Amino acid sequence: MNAIWLIVISALVLTLGYRYYGAFIAAKVLALDDSRKTPAIIHNDNRDYVPTNKWVLFGHHFAAIAGAGPLIGPTLAAQFGYLPGTLWILLGSVFAGAVHDLVILFASVRNDGLSLAEIARKELNKSSGLVAAIAILFILIITMAGLALAVVNALYNSPWGTFTVGVTIPIAIFIGIYLRWMRIGRIGEATVIGVSLIILGVVIGPVIERSFIASYFTFNHEQLAIILAVYGFAAATLPVWLLLTPRDYLSTYMKIGVMLALTIGIIIIQPHLRMPAVTSYVHGGGPIIPGKVWPFMFITIACGALSGFHAIIGTGTTPKMISLERDILPIGFGGMLVEGFVALMALIAATSLHPNDYFAINSLPSVFAKLNMPVQELTQLSQLVGENVAGRAGGAVSLAVGMADIFRKIPFLAALSSYLYHFIIMFEALFILTTIDAGTRVGRYLLQELGGYIYKPLRSTNWWPGIIFTSILISFSWGYLVYNGSISTIWPLFGVANQLLASMALAIGTAMIIRMGKARYAWITIIPFIFVAATTIAAGYQNIVNSYLPTGKTLLATLSGIMLVLVIIILISSVRKWFELLGQKNAKPET
Repeated sequence: MNAIWLIVISALVLTLGYRYYGAFIAAKVLALDDSRKTPAIIHNDNRDYVPTNKWVLFGHHFAAIAGAGPLIGPTLAAQFGYLPGTLWILLGSVFAGAVHDLVILFASVRNDGLSLAEIARKELNKSSGLVAAIAILFILIITMAGLALAVVNALYNSPWGTFTVGVTIPIAIFIGIYLRWMRIGRIGEATVIGVSLIILGVVIGPVIERSFIASYFTFNHEQLAIILAVYGFAAATLPVWLLLTPRDYLSTYMKIGVMLALTIGIIIIQPHLRMPAVTSYVHGGGPIIPGKVWPFMFITIACGALSGFHAIIGTGTTPKMISLERDILPIGFGGMLVEGFVALMALIAATSLHPNDYFAINSLPSVFAKLNMPVQELTQLSQLVGENVAGRAGGAVSLAVGMADIFRKIPFLAALSSYLYHFIIMFEALFILTTIDAGTRVGRYLLQELGGYIYKPLRSTNWWPGIIFTSILISFSWGYLVYNGSISTIWPLFGVANQLLASMALAIGTAMIIRMGKARYAWITIIPFIFVAATTIAAGYQNIVNSYLPTGKTLLATLSGIMLVLVIIILISSVRKWFELLGQKNAKPET
């Protein structure tokens, strides 16, 4: 299949989904109302609650939600062929992911910018709120550790990547100060300066790597784990306008810019998808994902179609910066659709490789040897990017190779293949890092809310001792796991944890819709809830029974079991609340 058709179809589906389905939910179900003051206006404190320009906030929100999932997930799911992943990304992002993000962001804005746990307490009951808080915090720490570990593995002993990613931090602080005090409100001007400085950082990255100061940007695994935890603390503590928002906003230009460049490259080169539409591995036994296409493809793609982590951002930093309710639609619904398009581009890059080479890169050598698949272009691809890419499992390398292979077929870029490959590896790390900083700040909010039950001042977002204490605690928690862990001990939990959180958010969102007197529209969340909950619980159970316990991974089995139990408690409470609300004959719409 020619990749051009996939781009046209995906652009059409996502655009129509936003124009009609998103608009329908915003107008008929949620009834967005600009006359209502948002939490950013009511509680403006110039630190957490800050009214923010719609497009700047879109940049922050997209940078925060778009982590490794839309890049790595579809790349790994290419094992099943291009068709299953394409269908789920398109249908899932419109009818599940975007609905999830829009409803939960709206719920937080209408509930004073509170977290998902606090919304659960209000929509369900106090005990459910407490269980939800524990579950969300548990899942968040695992998520942050998994994402941070991916950054560490991409950047350790890499001065080029470390410098280019690290330089975005002082640039963001400068832009934050520039907009706040030097050139107030000059967003376009600041954007040009900020993006230019980031591009300059990318260009001089190889120079740094070859210079005498390279050692100052070369860190091992443990050192990078500590550095990332310190950065997480800073992002959770400093005012959002100083570091978090400008950095994420500027990073979004690189994220979207690279994916648009890939789209243009695909249009110019018109590569064929060499992976079959459906492979034999849909029935199980694949070298990358051992399970069947259901439920494991849906868990693997994760953020590319639906992500529970988005509920953390949508009830964390973003609702505290929305100026008008109408901005909820482009930021919540639109942000997820852009992420879905990114996921499609990643899938195209992966499936444009020869299948044998794709499996040679993403499988361990011992596993690939048993497949009896002769490599096709792997030697040339390794020479092209300047390093041996065989057996580099995990998705990041195969995605970078696929993208570099597309770019190098454009005549004037052929000589830059090695540079492009390493740049894409850095780009993937940058993609993930913007999720870590926002997630850590949201973790601080959640800890403050939980701590407020024990010591009331902790709940205040203006009490500095509480801010510092909770920021240290959340950063240390995931940083400790990164420092002592590995992909094999942390990453397998991420997919199930992420989708369990999405199921919980959809269930809570359904209760809110029914409480608003809009029960006739509750199907918009109930349908994706039923599918995602069943799929994720099945995947979690199969992981425990078929993977973790038989191989003696009792810790992974225990952690998975705890997550399943906590989330199932919330799901049961939610369904009971639905029927309770539906049984109240005199239920009135929200005023």
